[in-house]
Amino acid sequence: MRFFSSVLLLLALPAVPAHASAGDRSPEYQACLARCTRASCDPATGAPLHPPLPLALRLTRWSCADNCAYTCMHALTDLAAESGVRAQQFHGKWPFWRVLGAQEPAAAVFSFANLLVHVQGADWARRALPRAHPMRPFYLAWAYISINAWAWSTVFHTRDTRLTERLDYFSAGLAILYGLYMSAVRLFHLYPGSAAFPSRRARRPLLAVWRAACALAYAAHVAYLALPPRFDYAYNVRASLAVGLAHHLLWLAFALPARATLFPRYAAAPRAYRPPHAGAAARGVLLLCAATALELLDFPAWRRAVDAHALWHLATVPLAVLWWDFLIVDAQDPAWRGVRE
Repeated sequence: MRFFSSVLLLLALPAVPAHASAGDRSPEYQACLARCTRASCDPATGAPLHPPLPLALRLTRWSCADNCAYTCMHALTDLAAESGVRAQQFHGKWPFWRVLGAQEPAAAVFSFANLLVHVQGADWARRALPRAHPMRPFYLAWAYISINAWAWSTVFHTRDTRLTERLDYFSAGLAILYGLYMSAVRLFHLYPGSAAFPSRRARRPLLAVWRAACALAYAAHVAYLALPPRFDYAYNVRASLAVGLAHHLLWLAFALPARATLFPRYAAAPRAYRPPHAGAAARGVLLLCAATALELLDFPAWRRAVDAHALWHLATVPLAVLWWDFLIVDAQDPAWRGVRE
């Protein structure tokens, strides 16, 4: 599922965020915001002049200015709806009704649902794979990294701040890169073997080299994005796409027909051996590509609650379940032990 989740998490990210949009650039919005802040916020401290914000907003770190921005956004969206004009984006996002302080409640809920799938996936791996299985620690690490990534996706969609955005991006980037790392370990048999689960002894030293290369690449990636003068969104998308594409190609190669095999699928099996479940990898790619169409759509949030990005998050939930099922079935194939059914 690493191939799968890497791209899932890539697409869970906003494309290239626009921090200024037509809605928040409009004179009407700027005038509304100025009136609201003058009437509602202390000019010295920024605190509300009237009774404090509700507890849910304070817990999710809404300021008086933030609340004014939210109020003006929906006031202008209401006017657009009454006039039959299409809603506009504000600060790179469609207007959403907040729920208990959550800015994008549907996307936050669906992100949390993905998190739960990986919690369950870790449990499946612990129960289904013996401790001696060479891929067990990699699958568990992938589950924990994915849980972390979806946790920050949940937080980011609950409250979009500079910090939560960075943590969302960096966590997703780690999950994407780990997906490629784990896929290469699995498909090129770099894992440590044992008598029960043979590996390619000559390739074992490559594991440390591959691990170090991925660690350095991730450190350089984060350092480049974190350093001033600005966060390079375009680079982040290009880097993630490149890693995700490599991940896709590896698993598509795994699914090729036996006569077109590019590499042995199992260290202890003949090169031409193709397990019955190999086609599931290709099906996963096709389903993911079909679901990706949701990310290509861009429409105002239905009832200011669900947009295409939220629907993408929803679609990744069953896809993650399917990929976990594939991983477990693949890990249980008798060819790992040199036995063919």
